Amino acid sequence: MANPSLLILAGDGIGPEVMAEVKKIIGWLGDKRGLVFDVSEDLVGGAAYDAHGVPLTDETMAKAQAVDAVLLGAVGGPKYDTLDFAVKPERGLLRLRKEMDLYANLRPAQCFDALADFSSLKRDVVAGLDIMIVRELTSGVYFGEPRGIFTEGNERVGINTQRYTESQIARVARSAFELAKRRGNKVTSVEKANVMESGILWREVVQKIRDEDYPEIALNHMYADNCAMQLVRTPKQFDVILTDNLFGDILSDCAAMLTGSLGMLPSASLGAPMANGRPKAMYEPVHGSAPDIAGQGKANPIATILSFAMALRYSFDQGDEATRIEAAIEKVLADGIRTADLMGPDGGVPVTTSGMGDHIVAALDASL
Repeated sequence: MANPSLLILAGDGIGPEVMAEVKKIIGWLGDKRGLVFDVSEDLVGGAAYDAHGVPLTDETMAKAQAVDAVLLGAVGGPKYDTLDFAVKPERGLLRLRKEMDLYANLRPAQCFDALADFSSLKRDVVAGLDIMIVRELTSGVYFGEPRGIFTEGNERVGINTQRYTESQIARVARSAFELAKRRGNKVTSVEKANVMESGILWREVVQKIRDEDYPEIALNHMYADNCAMQLVRTPKQFDVILTDNLFGDILSDCAAMLTGSLGMLPSASLGAPMANGRPKAMYEPVHGSAPDIAGQGKANPIATILSFAMALRYSFDQGDEATRIEAAIEKVLADGIRTADLMGPDGGVPVTTSGMGDHIVAALDASL
């Protein structure tokens, strides 16, 4: 039986540094757990532009389509700001999402106990927080037509169209319900059905799928503005939040900051099932390329390592190993090991990017 395949696209800025720590985890799994991956690497973003004049080559796109999962670091940086829009580093990332049809964006917001005081909210509100936001990623107001800036009479008008079909809503809803089966069997579907027809359709389709195919899942509906308020009021009431592209963009950033550090947040973008039954998938940390600290050993690799843990869980059916990695990270943080972004008023043991990876590997060794 062939080994599972993984394409690593480290990208720009701190991407290569944090990805180096993921490679340590991949090596550890092969050496200590007998879980061997066929790993290939290629360029994306500014690195690809520097080498090939485009942010993603056709050959790299073909590799991404062929593997079991893609793991991406980060793209972009100030040196590319003056490039034509068509070849900016971010276009490489967007091409991957579009051509792989990665319609379900999974954004967990998990607050490790050792970092609960880093949140702007009170410890008792966020300690133990574990939310999964499922955001529709390829439709909605960011893609609907007509769109643009037009002249009407003597003034300009900006137009964006919120557009969803039943099938676009249904497939991301199924992703959310399937996730809920692995978690707490609870989904909160978020829209604005009180003022938007697309919200009415969203609510009707989600409810129909739940009633027909997932009766064991507790489903409730919430308006997006109320959801934003509830996230900063009592966030632990939520388990899986299902929402559209625009509201998901906003709510996931809101939930992300409940945890206290952007350097801790992974994500997954999932598409339709492949021949092996697993979804097409790309995993990436939420943080950007952070060019201001690139090459200095200050970057926090945990978000990228947690993104790989998500790949183990959702693409490779290795949930136990994902849990092992997450527990190792929790142990390291509980021991006070800190990269620069995690150094709080109570101090801690400062480590470099590589040092954090080494401590996590040591915790994995101790778990055996």
